[in-house]
Amino acid sequence: MARRALKLASLATAAAATTGFYLYGNKHLDPNDFGVVRVGRAFATTAVITFDYLTSLRSVSRGTEEYESVKSQVHLRSAERLRDLCCANRGTFIKVGQHLGALDYLLPEEYTRTLKVLHSQAPQSTRQEIEQVILEDLGKGINELFISFEDAPLGAASLAQVHKAVLQDGRTVAVKVQHPKVQTQSSKDILLMEVLVSAVKQIFPDFEFMWLVEESKKNLPLELDFLNEGRNAEKVAHMLRNFDFLKISYNLGKMYSEMIFVNGFVHCDPHPGNVLVKKCPSTGKTHIILLDHGLYQVLSENFRLDYCRLWQALIKSDMKRVQKYSRRLGAGDLYPLFACMLTARSWESVNRGIDRLPVTKQEDVEIRTNAAMYLPQITKLLNSVPRQMLLLLKTNDLLRGIESALQTRASASSFLNMSRCCIRAVSMHQRSKSDSLYRKAQISISEVLSLWQINLYELFLRLKGSQLGNWVIAFLSWMHHSS
Repeated sequence: MARRALKLASLATAAAATTGFYLYGNKHLDPNDFGVVRVGRAFATTAVITFDYLTSLRSVSRGTEEYESVKSQVHLRSAERLRDLCCANRGTFIKVGQHLGALDYLLPEEYTRTLKVLHSQAPQSTRQEIEQVILEDLGKGINELFISFEDAPLGAASLAQVHKAVLQDGRTVAVKVQHPKVQTQSSKDILLMEVLVSAVKQIFPDFEFMWLVEESKKNLPLELDFLNEGRNAEKVAHMLRNFDFLKISYNLGKMYSEMIFVNGFVHCDPHPGNVLVKKCPSTGKTHIILLDHGLYQVLSENFRLDYCRLWQALIKSDMKRVQKYSRRLGAGDLYPLFACMLTARSWESVNRGIDRLPVTKQEDVEIRTNAAMYLPQITKLLNSVPRQMLLLLKTNDLLRGIESALQTRASASSFLNMSRCCIRAVSMHQRSKSDSLYRKAQISISEVLSLWQINLYELFLRLKGSQLGNWVIAFLSWMHHSS
């Protein structure tokens, strides 16, 4: 197993990947790891947050400015308590807290803003703990396995951390080591969360977060299996082997469109800590490096094609097809809400065309306000859509956060890339279902023409935004007025 794992971790440079092997177990005691401490802390935090909401808002009239101000303060206090709980209990709690921090369409801003810091404040295991984990799992010490092993990790996440090391044969590798006790604590933590969520729902009937507990219960074993992560890393490396990226803003969306619409194999944890940007010293080209390959979503063919057609309808503002494919994906009568959640745009923007205008600050405020207003409907929708959709929604939110930071959110180029991938995916499916060579040729010709239309439109947009384009437009305007 060790040879296999270390092969997966081999790198041309230490930052180029972080696949590795699963390592767990530790004999060193920490009071924070005792069950009674972790359970007591979780119950106490939940009780304090619940009591704060019940008492702080009781004497304030709903709909007033004072009510909104008090509610915002309660949200912030509660979010900070929840963040502190995640940091103290670590492991699974940080992982779930990171997921909550990405739910911009569901949680108040005070929560998402506060919990987003969990992406960069993961705990670190000590050198002694790392040595014990490696010895227990592989039967050999660090000095026997490596010529050198850096004490300071290259990066630390909720479930593991990565160290730069050199193997006995001289290869530089990234060694991903699971935090001690995460494996044994994870199932107990999920059970604890399930009990707490059920208890809160008894007090606040609109609190519908059991779907998040169920998703964590399903996905955590996959994220803790580092051999599975290694296989995922090899698969996605082969799948995207032809991508030679030149710039991050344009190609992050292109890469994910390829994974979602064409391949149906999606890296579902693209938070800022898992997406690195590196400039190659020899060529000057900028490369995207995807880390943490534990959590992937495999999309069924029917789901993937319906999702393709839904996005095609959204980009074309074809509301009949938006309704049709939203319903097929489980949204039912809540398809307008579903379209807004997928695009993170207002219903007005969805009707007008999501590629027409960029997102404004006013529209962002409107979306957050509506999210709070329609919380029961949102939770009902999340409980009714296919489980595949939940991870895609999380992935969309994380990507939008990166695009917002890069100021490329809702850009025309991102929608054009999505359109290309959707056209290719649907055409591939149609050809696979046809036995007629003539029909296959028709499909291929239609695909080429559609892709050329997109290329011409993209060329038009580039010319329009260039100095040459401005000169041409000015000249045509002058000609029109002259005549």
